[in-house]
Amino acid sequence: MPDEHRTENAAEPAADERGEDTGASRADTATGTGADEHEVATTRAPIPGPERARRLQAASRRVAVASAELILIVIALLILGRVIGELWVVLLPVVLGLLFTTVLWPVTRVLRHHGWPPALASLVVLLLFLGAFGGIIAVIAPQVVGQVEEVADGVTQGLEQVQEYLAGPPFNIDDQQVGNAVDSIIDSVQSNAQNIAGYAVTTATTIGGLLINLVLALVLTFFFLKDGPKWVPWLAAQTGPQAAPHVAALSLKTWRTLSEFIRQQAIVGFVDALFIGIGLLVLGVPLVLPLAVLTFFGAFIPIIGAFVAGGFAVLIALVDSGLTTALIVLGLIIVVQQIEGNVLQPILQGRGLNLHAAVVILAVTAGASLAGIIGAFLAVPVAALIAVAYRYGRDVLDGNNPEVADDGTRGQLTQDASGTHLVREPAETTPSS
Repeated sequence: MPDEHRTENAAEPAADERGEDTGASRADTATGTGADEHEVATTRAPIPGPERARRLQAASRRVAVASAELILIVIALLILGRVIGELWVVLLPVVLGLLFTTVLWPVTRVLRHHGWPPALASLVVLLLFLGAFGGIIAVIAPQVVGQVEEVADGVTQGLEQVQEYLAGPPFNIDDQQVGNAVDSIIDSVQSNAQNIAGYAVTTATTIGGLLINLVLALVLTFFFLKDGPKWVPWLAAQTGPQAAPHVAALSLKTWRTLSEFIRQQAIVGFVDALFIGIGLLVLGVPLVLPLAVLTFFGAFIPIIGAFVAGGFAVLIALVDSGLTTALIVLGLIIVVQQIEGNVLQPILQGRGLNLHAAVVILAVTAGASLAGIIGAFLAVPVAALIAVAYRYGRDVLDGNNPEVADDGTRGQLTQDASGTHLVREPAETTPSS
């Protein structure tokens, strides 16, 4: 018992010492003094507010909803693209027919205003169009056939000059090495003859399909010219009374945009073809008329078409007349393109597509990668129509009433014994959308 009493008494000071040490440590920590005062962690972040969790949850929900909507839009676009790809055989003649109609409609409208029956006016204008196109081909073809031998001889001479240049310093490639290279190319061509034949068959099939689409487009052009004015009333009649003015206004806006594109590019192409053709004629470059026609049609593929057509002109000048003439032709093309871009285009831009050059290049590139030459040709007008639809929808959302024309009227449907008509009425007397 005495030993136990001593043990307990001996333990008490130790406990007191521990208590004193613990209290001191707590005091030091509370007052920021002591041995650990430099290890206290601090931050400038504010204390979380009571609404942070709720607002974070709401923001996360909005992001999730927006992401789901974006995914659905992408899926819808992919499905739409797939459907368009499957129906492209049907859609291509329709699109080409619309483009032909924009060119031929002004003449058809004049004849109809002078009392010509719609079918007769459409048929006459279409036959004149085919006759003019056939006449251009008839004029160009003999020149191409007559000068192709001259161009081929120039290519042969150019290759001989290249061979002589390679045989001299600094390359010093002898005729045997050149012959071996030619033989290897021939062997490669022969080994891939089957693939080349397949490519030829594919090309022939593509040309045949294009001719079929062209014939269908011409047939559709006749019906578009004959019954075109009935299209907007029919389309508007398929909607409700509130949507009809918007359908009519948007249809007319897209038609005007497409017509302006054709007219603008025709003017640009004619100016380019005229000045470049005169320059090639003065310089004595062969195939002047075919190159001028190629330049004219190349204008319908903005930026890219002019570059390709100019490249052909420079190449033929290089082969036929040498490096100096080719450089002069290149300078001529650059000058004409600068005049077009800095003088002619700004004059036409107010009535044109109002698309940035970068958008045009991207549209042409995408169209060419998806559908070849036809895609490159259709890319810019399609992009312009998408831009028109986007701007129209934006104006509707902003409450700017884009369906109201400059004269204060908008389209409205009426019906009588002869059918449904689209008439212009004052915007104040029609129900607001």
